[in-house]
Amino acid sequence: MAKEVKYINKQFDGLKTDLIEYAKNYFPNTYNDFNSASPGQMFIEMAAYVGDVLSYYTDYALKENLINYATEKKNLYNIAQSFGYKPNISVASTATIDLFLTVPAMGTGNTSKPDYNYAPVLEAGMVISATRGFQFKTIEPVDFAQNTAENPTIITIAQLDGTGQPTYYLLKKTVRGQSGEQKSTSVVLGAAEKYKKIKISDTNIIGIDKVTDSDGNTWYETPYLAQDTMFQENLNTNEFDPTTFGDAASTPYILSLRKTSRRFITRVTADDMIEMQFGAGISDDPDVEIIPSPTNVGTNLPGSVNKLDTAFDPSNFLNTNAYGQAPSNTTLTVNYSVGYGIEGNVDADAITKIDSGKVFSFNENATNGGTKTAVENSLVLTNPEPATGGKSMETVEEIRLNALAHFGTQQRAVTREDYIVKAYSMPARYGSVAKICIDKDTVLEKSTSAVKQNPLALNMYALGYDRTQRLVNLNSTTRKNLKNYLSQYRILTDAVNVKHGYIINIGIDFGVVVLPGRNSKETILKCISALKEMFHIEKMQFKQPIIVKDVILKLADVDGVQSVMNVDFKCLYKSSDGYSGNKYDLEAANKNGVIYPSMDPAVFEIRFPDQDIKGKAETY
Repeated sequence: MAKEVKYINKQFDGLKTDLIEYAKNYFPNTYNDFNSASPGQMFIEMAAYVGDVLSYYTDYALKENLINYATEKKNLYNIAQSFGYKPNISVASTATIDLFLTVPAMGTGNTSKPDYNYAPVLEAGMVISATRGFQFKTIEPVDFAQNTAENPTIITIAQLDGTGQPTYYLLKKTVRGQSGEQKSTSVVLGAAEKYKKIKISDTNIIGIDKVTDSDGNTWYETPYLAQDTMFQENLNTNEFDPTTFGDAASTPYILSLRKTSRRFITRVTADDMIEMQFGAGISDDPDVEIIPSPTNVGTNLPGSVNKLDTAFDPSNFLNTNAYGQAPSNTTLTVNYSVGYGIEGNVDADAITKIDSGKVFSFNENATNGGTKTAVENSLVLTNPEPATGGKSMETVEEIRLNALAHFGTQQRAVTREDYIVKAYSMPARYGSVAKICIDKDTVLEKSTSAVKQNPLALNMYALGYDRTQRLVNLNSTTRKNLKNYLSQYRILTDAVNVKHGYIINIGIDFGVVVLPGRNSKETILKCISALKEMFHIEKMQFKQPIIVKDVILKLADVDGVQSVMNVDFKCLYKSSDGYSGNKYDLEAANKNGVIYPSMDPAVFEIRFPDQDIKGKAETY
């Protein structure tokens, strides 16, 4: 006879009741003493107890595998890191550091200027310290010879001779600094071991800075062992690449992707330490794409061709070293940073001391050793604002929320907005990217001459700034850097074509009636200033129309204006006058008081506001 078993009760009382009912239904003549003091009742309660405990741990195990409900730190760390999010043991504070040094002058009179041959490049990683001994390090190189809109060089006269001629100039640059005490440890390794793990026995570690072995090789951290490429930046010099050196003024660094088999990943352990894991290979060759080898198909199968439709282990078919090398018979030196938590948020003007790592690179034309030494010794620094952002280890709830947010982004560019944000986030030292617009690529059907959208490609139209914050086309080096930067985030099936955007230079002629008793010239200057602010290039974007009514209201709101007589827009395009060379019919594009942009991705720009905005005033 089939016996009915209930599976819905999981707690002690429910299990006990079900067991009693089960005994009454199926063993009525065998046992019927259900008194609480009877031996049978003891066994029923013991069985209910075991069932309750097993149910609890089954539910608990399931709960600890779900990030929304996990409570044990070890489990939460494992789930978060499987999502691609690495919890922060300690968060470094960041500070803006002002660097000052003096360089000799060259030229006389109006031609006097700093001798940029002696304006050095300060390498990243200089260790500086604040009061109470808190250390910081610079996290990017500084080129005192480069003067761009994103990172300008402030030049002032430092010293005059007896005739009033400058002999030295003071150069000021700004760099970001990150808090953290610099430490290192050495690990001696013997024979190769697959997926070797090394734990750094220290607390409050911010991250691994550099790993080298006793043979002089550098090991690189990647997000995953299966990822064999990493970003590498190089100073844009004639020695490095003569073909890109012409763009060095606007693109001081070249970004490239480097393949490396010497790589590792890091994880946060349950005891809040950092664990490094290396690959399984022993080959010196960098990893390549996974390519099937026909010679290995069916090797472990009995017979030959007639067994090719039989299931087999795919690992025997795909041969790859995609997880990197395993270090062996060497000594690894691991340099890392230890944070100070919230105490690293030091006050303004507290970071003034240089500890170590002050490495300068001079132009090859800087031949005077004494002058170079004097320039190096003149370097001083301070932080004009307090350091911010430092905090201690993330709480369990913060890790949970941050992991969920990270899983949603996956550090990948999928939507149009993703690509725009990634392009804007490219560091300025790889080139100035000021305006971005993305459209679908189009293809031409040869048979029908019809234009159709290409679903697998995007056209990214980009513009940059020159030193005076005027729009210019990106140079080839910056576009190459942008393409390399995006390649780490784009989907495999996507193609991104980086193209020049279009610049439409415009001018404005306006007339206003000035209130009686007001100064006409002063009122016109106020109107011009208002239009300069309204059409400031940072406020103008691709495909942004001009609403004439808004311009009229802007002028009418100026103090001293009684009424606005006219507002006329004109296209300025002559290349010989410094404009873009692009013609655009503004009159035809004006529909009901709205000047629409062109179908080609373009930005309206008032290139020379002081001469392109003209006003006329009348009084009655």
